[in-house]
Amino acid sequence: MTQRGFDDEEDDFPEWVDRIKANVAGEVRRRRKEMGWSAQDLADRCEQLGHPIPRNVIANMESGRRANLPLVDVMVLAAALETYPACLIFPVGYVEETQELPFQHLVPTWEALRRFTGEQEVPGYDAGLVPDFELHASLVRTALAALEEEEQARFAAKTATGRAQQEEAERRRTKYADQAISAKYNLRYLRRDIRDEGATPPDLPPALGDVDPPEPDTETTPEERP
Repeated sequence: MTQRGFDDEEDDFPEWVDRIKANVAGEVRRRRKEMGWSAQDLADRCEQLGHPIPRNVIANMESGRRANLPLVDVMVLAAALETYPACLIFPVGYVEETQELPFQHLVPTWEALRRFTGEQEVPGYDAGLVPDFELHASLVRTALAALEEEEQARFAAKTATGRAQQEEAERRRTKYADQAISAKYNLRYLRRDIRDEGATPPDLPPALGDVDPPEPDTETTPEERP
């Protein structure tokens, strides 16, 4: 079957669905052999993960005889082969060019992967809350690192043997304390914005348990509180 919409020299390219299935099948086969596994070994591992994929199904997929390829199978196959689902769909380095959508020209597989994961922005596309969650993770790392540095500086100030050493340690402690406060402040308002979108922000580590404001006591009225 030919793909319409390409230049004349590309008329013999397979349909998009067939190409994507071929990408996955080829990468599953390559990863399986790289790990020294048989198709039965891979089937056994999928079953261990809770989603059985029989050996004959894997063999048919690798040979191109399987008619469909459910997303859940791709997810479990990737976990079984200790890789990422996106790397099965877009095997960077092993498939030079691929299609992202039907009737589109071939593009470098690396570029297709980056757009698939959202690493490369596409004008007009909505990334949802992914940027917010990425910022959240960055702020958490910054706050934790600042708290650790602050604690080390506090200890250095307590154990300083001279006034100059103590003052330097106190200066560092203040610097990192300010960084932690700033990161926590930004985290609090970012988490509020995420909730305003009707979503749930990520869990916070215990060290940042004071970021969220305390929840109001709804069990008693102001008059009933002591």
